[in-house]
Amino acid sequence: MTEDTRDPSELHVPVLLERCLELLAPAASREGAVIVDATLGMGGHSAALLDAHPGLTLVGLDRDTEALALAGSRLARFGDRAIRVHAVYDDIADAVRRAGFSGIDGVLFDLGVSSLQLDEADRGFAYAQDAPLDMRMDQSRGETAADVLKEAPEGRLRAIFERYGEEPLAGRYARAIIAAREVTPIERSGQLVEVLQQATPAAVRDQRHPAKRVFQALRIEVNGELSVLERAIPAALDLLNMGGRAVIMSYQSLEDRLVKRELAKRSKSTAPAGLPVELPEHKPEFKLLTRGAELAGDEERARNPRAIPVRLRAAERTRDVR
Repeated sequence: MTEDTRDPSELHVPVLLERCLELLAPAASREGAVIVDATLGMGGHSAALLDAHPGLTLVGLDRDTEALALAGSRLARFGDRAIRVHAVYDDIADAVRRAGFSGIDGVLFDLGVSSLQLDEADRGFAYAQDAPLDMRMDQSRGETAADVLKEAPEGRLRAIFERYGEEPLAGRYARAIIAAREVTPIERSGQLVEVLQQATPAAVRDQRHPAKRVFQALRIEVNGELSVLERAIPAALDLLNMGGRAVIMSYQSLEDRLVKRELAKRSKSTAPAGLPVELPEHKPEFKLLTRGAELAGDEERARNPRAIPVRLRAAERTRDVR
């Protein structure tokens, strides 16, 4: 796996770094501990964990080959304590097994689009920059956002914008895209923004940027983010040893709802109603470590604007069901 010579620390500021370290410390400090960074990115959280815990082995997953290369330069000094894997995070169980482990002591998810992907204009994630409409986190496979806009019928476009962007003008935008692509293919972010702006009532344009929710929806569709997350969170929780901890950071409500629902299910007793004594097999698998979702503080939000929407949830395994 190649390495990138750019300095990742200058490209990315890890979100809620100290809180993540605090929550994962009891698990990461165990002898022979194994932590999975399921969204390795440029390796900021991983490097801090490895620095703080000399006995830790970290398995870092990412679907983005460019991010893996950058993380490689950041984590090279840790040698074989840092294992990088090119994989989507719903493949976490297989990645852990291939790395030589049967269980793990902690897992970290930092969901959503990365700083690298947002900042590099030619990736097409940002509506503020004109670029080819790619939006693939793994540029080696799959259809691009331009492919979706070219081939999807009006009903599918509307459904994408409604479900993944919670866009109230989804139908209006879908019709506008269909009409525009009959004249010329929509292949660049600037073209799409123009179509959306023209289709947006002036009163709405004054309240919010018309492209924000549509670009989010296209990104989620292209990368299958919610379906992947629905598989990944249960798989990650299943891998945790007793006392193992999961820390999950979400950046939009659809992600956070999935995380909240799975953690709530795992942290409740399964005892039938009215049972006088809770049997051991009905005790919750996990206990929640946060009260609701934690937010970034004012200081971090001012220092790192990408921390503004973060929602952090965490849990610890309290009963082994394997």
